[in-house]
Amino acid sequence: MSRPQVWSYLLLLLSLGGIGYAAVTDQQVLLAGSALMLGMVTWPLGGLARWLSPVVYAAAFVASLTLPGNRPDLLELLGALLLIGGLGYITLREQGSTHELAWQRNTIAALRAGSERLAEARDADAIIRAGIGILDKLQVAPNMAFVAYRQGTPHILAARGVFEAFLDRPIHPSDSDSRSVQADHWVAEEVLALLKKPQRRSYHVAPVYGRASTHLGVLILTRDTETPFDEDETSVIASFARLLGAQLGQWNAIRELRDANDLTLRSLGAALERRDDDTGGHTNRVVSGSARLARRLSWADDQVKALRWGAYLHDLGKLAIPDSVLHKRGPLDPEERRIIQTHTTVGYDMLQDLHFLPAETLDLVRYHHERWDGTGYPAGLRGPNIPDTARLFSIVDVYDALTNARPYKPAWTRERALNEIRMQAGRQFDPQYVEAFLRMMAEQDDAHLVL
Repeated sequence: MSRPQVWSYLLLLLSLGGIGYAAVTDQQVLLAGSALMLGMVTWPLGGLARWLSPVVYAAAFVASLTLPGNRPDLLELLGALLLIGGLGYITLREQGSTHELAWQRNTIAALRAGSERLAEARDADAIIRAGIGILDKLQVAPNMAFVAYRQGTPHILAARGVFEAFLDRPIHPSDSDSRSVQADHWVAEEVLALLKKPQRRSYHVAPVYGRASTHLGVLILTRDTETPFDEDETSVIASFARLLGAQLGQWNAIRELRDANDLTLRSLGAALERRDDDTGGHTNRVVSGSARLARRLSWADDQVKALRWGAYLHDLGKLAIPDSVLHKRGPLDPEERRIIQTHTTVGYDMLQDLHFLPAETLDLVRYHHERWDGTGYPAGLRGPNIPDTARLFSIVDVYDALTNARPYKPAWTRERALNEIRMQAGRQFDPQYVEAFLRMMAEQDDAHLVL
């Protein structure tokens, strides 16, 4: 036992002894002083221990009144009542302050941990789940749901407590009148109706808005007690709704920007194709094939996106190639071949001002004609020194070029093209990527046979 604990116990015994002695001998001043000392000793213990001093003092004072010959005057009674009331008031006030402090600390801790999860979230669903996790740590209500629209219909996208049984469930009006499901109060009514009455004795509804007051969803919290949500709780919920709305709004803005970038690059790729490919469809085919192969190799979404953008733009540099070279029927002479090979570096240079393009996209544009054995261009890179996006894309690009007619050659059969890809493993192409590509194509054939 530590020295401070020993002193606490000694003071506790001394205070109780003083109260007992004062009650027996009718020493009201000593009784009051001992009660105050007891309060100081028990105060750090918190909880019910803080009530020990006023309760023991009241009991001792009443006991002292029963002693023979003890007739307290009015001032003694008034003093005792004032002391008991004062001790009780201080205890109530400090307990309220302690509760408020604990609530503030819990709120700060929950928001700190939750903000880290929100920052790490990579999509809207992850942001919503992280948000509900913050509310759960705040312990403002055992049951909560976040409702938002998917294709025009409200769905419960995240939940805690009894709402979890209805996760991902669409919310439809329970009657056939003309009221709009776009109104929060109707949506909240339908969601609350999913619960039994004892599970929603008290509830709170908080709308969630994003940028420019865009409606993003609604938070619904319920309790199985009649205790209403107090001002502090509703204030914290509202602050959290604003935080969640800001995060969701930012993610939606980034997604819209990415979609716009993707559409722009896709349109640019289609425009390039019209100049270089008489048959059409090359860009869409290589983008689709590359993305499927990358997902088969378990590439991350950001890397697949960089690959897709690079596939759209891989022949951008051919804008600088003269038509006489680009559309020449028959073999190219050495000078013409040198000119056509510049399209990789020219395209790379043309994209330098598009700062939103990731490095993997630029690598694909510059290096998609490098060869595994080091005999490619423009840098003569060898093996794994060739960027991943360029290594993967080159297989799909060559396969599509072989199986489709060009001004200088007829289309090859599928079997002949696949055999050529297989033979070039370890020469022109990464052997592991070739193996994955051939498996993908074989599975595609099997799927066609089943259909």
